[in-house]
Amino acid sequence: MMAPVAITGLGCISALGNSVTENWAALTNGSSAIRPLSGFEETDLKVASAAQVQNFSPEAYFPPARLGLLDRHSRFALVAAREAVENAGLEAAHLVASAAIIGTGCGGKETDEVTYQKLYQAQKSRVHPFTIPRGMPSAASSQVSMELGIQGPCFTLSSACASSNHAVAQAVLMIRSGMVDVAIAGGADAPFTYGLLKSWEALRVLSPDTCRPFSADRKGLVLGEGAGMVILESLDHARRRGAVIHALISGIGMSADASHITDPSPGGAARAMRAALDDAALAPEDVTYINAHGTGTRQNDPSETAAIREVFGDQADKLLVSSTKSLHGHALGAAGAIELIATARALAEGVIPPTANFTSPGKNCDLNYVPNEPLERKCEHALSNSFAFGGLNAVLAVSRFPQ
Repeated sequence: MMAPVAITGLGCISALGNSVTENWAALTNGSSAIRPLSGFEETDLKVASAAQVQNFSPEAYFPPARLGLLDRHSRFALVAAREAVENAGLEAAHLVASAAIIGTGCGGKETDEVTYQKLYQAQKSRVHPFTIPRGMPSAASSQVSMELGIQGPCFTLSSACASSNHAVAQAVLMIRSGMVDVAIAGGADAPFTYGLLKSWEALRVLSPDTCRPFSADRKGLVLGEGAGMVILESLDHARRRGAVIHALISGIGMSADASHITDPSPGGAARAMRAALDDAALAPEDVTYINAHGTGTRQNDPSETAAIREVFGDQADKLLVSSTKSLHGHALGAAGAIELIATARALAEGVIPPTANFTSPGKNCDLNYVPNEPLERKCEHALSNSFAFGGLNAVLAVSRFPQ
């Protein structure tokens, strides 16, 4: 068994709310944030539903001079990072030698969109001089490192919808190796631009109404946006400074399907889950809850169910499995971190968030998906699954920390 890593700080902004407290309250109320798409009424988009961040005024978080340097996904990353650091009670001295590893599936799409509109629509011959540093995929991690004074390893990791979990896994490996004692890890994405929405529209995987993971009448995923950040520390470091420990990352598991760019493989997902269990020295019967990838697509849900059955066998029927994407949408590169935070809170509070909008089980979707209502249940160990286009899988084993 490898040494577990402590989660000592949580930060989150999503369609459910602009803080961890707001997100958790909505999750435990089963209050879905999926609404009709707004802001694109004058376009030809056929995208009907979205989980967009509400009541977010950037001016309340950033001075005007800085706003011009920040793409929307970087703004989300900074808001979540600030909350995570404050929640962890970290001082500046703790952060200097720490790491920042931030995942993103899209990077600065808002910046790209504005730039191309100026060039091709408005026929401008010049663009903003900071277009590159604002829109580059590594902008969020760079901005977080500069604001927090982080001088250790800092970079962006991109593996589509598994980006956050891969970022957390990388941070865990750095802490275990002794390279750093403290790391901030997570993900941020802001996919609501016309060009990106047209691209998702062309894939034909978006739901025309809402997200119903594992249901017979599911019609696809609903895009979300936001950021999730966690502060990770070695247990020794966390204990020395008297930190509150929310939960432990007890294991990590990663795999690649090596088969198809969009069609998931149960075998690949199963290998990642099994690797996370092995890394944490957990048996299948030790796990009570799985925060599923659960996109609500025809392909993912039966494939993920089959993978869970492959790993857990008869124990699968005793598992509680829920998809919080039914509540906060699919925030792409930020999804894993938002879901990790939900999983950590579920273990700490003894409440399992539900799979919202559930109607009746889909074909080959035959597990307990905690339909529609939260469930009070004390759990010691859980998995948080993230599976991405390209067959890139990252699973985190999360364990309750005895308070």
